[in-house]
Amino acid sequence: MRVTQSMVSANSLRNISSSYNKLAELNNQVATGKKITKPSDDPVVAMKGMYFRSNLNQVEQYKRNLSELHLWMDNSEAGLEQATSGLDRVRELLLQGKNGTNDTDERAAIAKEIAQIKDDLVNVANTQINGKYIFHGTDVSNPLVTNGTPPTVAANINDPAIDSYGVEVSQGITMKANVSPSSTFNQEMFDVLQGIEDKFNSNDTEGLDDLLGRLDGVINSMNRERAELGARSNRLEMVEARIDAQEVMATKVLSDNEDVDMEKAITNLSVQESVHNAALAVGARLIQTSLIDFLR
Repeated sequence: MRVTQSMVSANSLRNISSSYNKLAELNNQVATGKKITKPSDDPVVAMKGMYFRSNLNQVEQYKRNLSELHLWMDNSEAGLEQATSGLDRVRELLLQGKNGTNDTDERAAIAKEIAQIKDDLVNVANTQINGKYIFHGTDVSNPLVTNGTPPTVAANINDPAIDSYGVEVSQGITMKANVSPSSTFNQEMFDVLQGIEDKFNSNDTEGLDDLLGRLDGVINSMNRERAELGARSNRLEMVEARIDAQEVMATKVLSDNEDVDMEKAITNLSVQESVHNAALAVGARLIQTSLIDFLR
């Protein structure tokens, strides 16, 4: 086959164009730090990247859910601790008031302090986080307790349907965020507090032993719920550690799939630049040859 000048020129231009494309590809890799910039560069890498990124986004959503769960549990624990402290103080005042040496004024003063504790417990029971009442189960839009004498607890407090405010923390795993309304700020608690207050206001010590027993029941119920919340908090920490490990693994897999080996890419770019410059130099020498050059 006869090789003509035009064939040599066309091949040279084609090779130079191919070299440009390779140079541009390597330059994009170094500039972006990614193996590909569009799916057509490598469909397999692109498809795997979509799957790996979806998995990472899912893990990140679970981490946001864990943050919400921490918020609920931490505030619930703080509320129960405050409530338990208030109930313990009421018990102390009840034992003090039972003493026959107290006169009417002293018992009236005790009644006033108990009234203040009762009002504080109403406020704790109606604690809101991000506009949600955290002690009212899934009925987060409505307050749990209404002020009164005694304060009135919502009628649905014993409804099992509102007992569990669940948050998904992993694939198919949901954890309860709230404490049980019926075991904490129930009507029995406020009835007992109101009964003790009324007894001391009227300087009546009859029935205080019965109220003391009921108060102990309320405190024990509150402590059981705190213990159950503590167990869930411990489990939450284990789940959080596992999710953190999953995030690290998902990030690594995504990086291995998409991120370019920067040292290798820079080396290849330098080599390709040398090859490209050589191709330009050779092409320039071939294309400038004319008939006059052969006649010399």
